[in-house]
Parts: sequence; structure tokens; C-alpha cells
Amino acid sequence: MALTPTEQELEDEAARLADKGLAGLGYRDEDLERAARLTWRINRLKKEKKAVIPAHVYQRPEILLGVADFIGDSYKLAKLGAASDAKTIVFCGVRFMAETAKILSPDKEVLLPAPEAGCSLSESITAADVRGLKRKHPGAPVVVYINTTAAVKAESDVVVTSAPA
Repeated sequence: MALTPTEQELEDEAARLADKGLAGLGYRDEDLERAARLTWRINRLKKEKKAVIPAHVYQRPEILLGVADFIGDSYKLAKLGAASDAKTIVFCGVRFMAETAKILSPDKEVLLPAPEAGCSLSESITAADVRGLKRKHPGAPVVVYINTTAAVKAESDVVVTSAPA
């Protein structure tokens, strides 16, 4: 499968991005062409590799409108990735989101394009912190918010989302 678009494919992809809303966000022709070169290639690779791209709502417009298969909050995206028939999940979000996707999809490859992408909320508590609290309060149930690392989740009794609240 060729990974370089023809001129017509590039024009079509730029037009698709414009129609999806990038033109309305102020993307000029040269911006659309630059984005189209990348989104065309990413979409081609997704098909070839049987991958899906869940993207958190705060991603760049070219990601959301150009390559994302699912858009939403972290848990919803992890569930959608798990329910898909994809072999690979390329998670456009932060580290704890990709970890949650892997927990829900142990047989799928989960990739995080920006492994350094962190979240101050999830980084505000560590597994060591939880173990310390458990020593201080033996027998107390440990409930953590889903926006924590897999290591913190592993130390807990219950993981909650904001939806039930």
C-alpha cells in the first residue's frame, strides 16, 4: 500500500478536512494541504494495521476531524476501543487513558503517540501514596477515580467514574 498520496488524493483529503470544519477554524489552503498530507497517511496506515484512534476532546482539530475514530472522555474511549475489532489502539490522550484502554483490551496493542503526555490529576497520587494510606487506615476500602494510573488502580478496591455522580 503506497504511503504517498497522488495529487488528486491530496486534494480530496484537503477538501474533506475543509468540509469537516477545518476551513471554518481558520485553516488556510497551505494549512489544509499540510494537514491533509498527514491525515491521508495516518488513515491509510490505520486501515493497513487494523487500528483505531480514540481521541480525547482536547486534541488538535486535525486529529479530531481528520483521523479520530472516536471522540469523547477517557473511559468512553477506552470502552469503544475495547469493543472495536481493531488489533491496535492508538490513543490520542494522556498516559492514564492509554493504560485504561490496555486494562480493558489486554489482547490488543495499545500505543500512546506522546508517552510523555501526563495529567496533573492522575499524577497527584501514586501507588506508594495509596499503600501508605492503607497502612494508616487498615481495612478501610480504597476508592479511586478512574483518572489515575494503572498502578494506583491496582492498589484500590473500587474504581469510579464521574458518570454515576
